Amino acid sequence: MKYVIIGNSAAGIGAVEGIRQIDKQGEITIITNEPYHTYSRPLISYLLLGKVTEESMKYRGENFYTDNNCTLLSNVTVTKIDSAAKKVILSDSKQLPYDKLLVAAGSSPFVPPFDGLDTVQDKCTFMSLDDAKKLESFLDQNKRALIIGAGLIGLKCAEGIHRRVKHITVLDLAPRILSSILDDDGAKLVQNHLESKGVEFKLSAGVKKFDKKTAVLENGETIDFDILVLAVGVRPNTALLNGIAKIERGIVVNEKSETSAPDIYAAGDCTQTLDVSSGQNKIMALLPNAYMQGECAGINMAGGGGSAENRAADGSACFDKAIPMNAIGFFGLHIITAGNYTGDVYAENKDGGYKRLFYGDNKLNGCIIIGNVEKAGIYTSLIRERTPLDRIDFALVCERPGLMAFTKEDRMVKLGGMAS
Repeated sequence: MKYVIIGNSAAGIGAVEGIRQIDKQGEITIITNEPYHTYSRPLISYLLLGKVTEESMKYRGENFYTDNNCTLLSNVTVTKIDSAAKKVILSDSKQLPYDKLLVAAGSSPFVPPFDGLDTVQDKCTFMSLDDAKKLESFLDQNKRALIIGAGLIGLKCAEGIHRRVKHITVLDLAPRILSSILDDDGAKLVQNHLESKGVEFKLSAGVKKFDKKTAVLENGETIDFDILVLAVGVRPNTALLNGIAKIERGIVVNEKSETSAPDIYAAGDCTQTLDVSSGQNKIMALLPNAYMQGECAGINMAGGGGSAENRAADGSACFDKAIPMNAIGFFGLHIITAGNYTGDVYAENKDGGYKRLFYGDNKLNGCIIIGNVEKAGIYTSLIRERTPLDRIDFALVCERPGLMAFTKEDRMVKLGGMAS
């Protein structure tokens, strides 16, 4: 059996480990357009901060590829998939046949067509190790940085470089920071924390044009800078399957990570999957989801079956409990968000912390927790498992999350025991 995996990040690594659970001998080839061993992308800001090294960023050990009998093709791009002939064509003109193919191509930075962007000399995006290295070459204590985008990527960049530049300004069209994952009050709390560290924000503000080291805003205001970081957003890399498989915002896959094309699977940031907290199909570009989806794909590519809790109706592996979830911190302030923010709200502001639980139809739909996130796993589990709230002491869970608020049967399941 010949397995080809396009992508060397979390979803691709999950697929390798999924395949090897079932098939110890089949040929696995991983294709990546980067020159590196697999690494954890969320750690690139910590590389600039000095908290990690390139070595410690590795997502798996040095011997991962040899231990799993894989061939890694680095610095090469897939230019075309020939699904009829079951082969991929590479940028070096080589052709690679496959029996099962996984597209785990991730996503790419979205760079708006700003007028005058080409006049800016020191600019970069912030999604890859190469981006971090490029930004590293620009950093200087006398330089001012302008970051376009107050989302997760932009703010982690600000944290990574704040001690290494003179000043940071973060600009965003939205009226609040982290607008995709926080409500107004939560965003203000985090913004105040970032501002206390010296980060300046310009919100509800757009760039009209760039002129070398000056950004001219839509309102006529100008911002002078030396380094520009573009962290506006990302777009899933779906082009390889154009005309081959169903694509909406991302590559459409089912609970088994199958695309609509025979013997072609997809996983990770390039796909859209079912969000069980809302019932909507959406892109959820999150590392844990990517790994679990990739592992599911790998098991199924190898013809294996799912475990008792992750099994589809036909016995194959199943990934059907995806939810939007973020676990992140900025300058020591920790944030957990999960699910969607619909229904009634339990609100708590205590000891500088912030908690919002969203519930309805006898289910916990979502949560925002800022500060003390120690027991947040209780909430994310309730959201992911769609646990009926009338089976637990929900009032107690709201105030003091813990296993004692669950029934004996549910406690045994969560602790890995057998429920009667």
